Amino acid sequence: MEIIKSYFKDLTDDQLDALNQLHGLYSHWNEKINVISRKDIDNLEIRHILHSLAIAKFIDFRAGTTVLDLGTGGGFPTIPLAILFPEVQFHAIDGIAKKIKVVQTIINELGLSNIKAQQLRAEENKQQYDFVVTRAVARLEKLIPWSERLIHRNQKNATPNGLIALKGGSFKEEKKDIRKYMEHYPLNGYFKEEFFETKYLVYVQLS
Repeated sequence: MEIIKSYFKDLTDDQLDALNQLHGLYSHWNEKINVISRKDIDNLEIRHILHSLAIAKFIDFRAGTTVLDLGTGGGFPTIPLAILFPEVQFHAIDGIAKKIKVVQTIINELGLSNIKAQQLRAEENKQQYDFVVTRAVARLEKLIPWSERLIHRNQKNATPNGLIALKGGSFKEEKKDIRKYMEHYPLNGYFKEEFFETKYLVYVQLS
């Protein structure tokens, strides 16, 4: 956790302990149910945990904020964010049952009471949130209409409600046809590791 500690200096001992447990938990469950690329397990801290926490460099969610992780996969970015923001409520959804099974097990192991994990597709979800977060799920042209109806109008944060997506280099092509207000930030402005050279955080205002 030394790399994460270097970027997030205010983490408590409990938060560091929870983040530190993730490698062992994912290594164990990935042997049973492949939810993360096997070559990425050894790079979990940078490629999954720190990558997820890039969202915390963009926004410091206020207590009581509600966040949907659309297409959570193995629990990223939800689980690292829930550890960092214990007073924020997260709803992690994915259409694949085996992935939600792993996410729920890790939630239980860590005692994270601020995440609800559910096998559910975006179009089936009837709830609304302050923010939708995603990581490597779909192109913006799909993410925006999926997310728009899931965002309510009540504002709790300085940043207006909307979509926060972690994207790769293809983002530059995706953004051409987007007409919504959008901001994007290269992640190498947050983190110095080579992995982040082609990664971006994209914010789309939807409220």
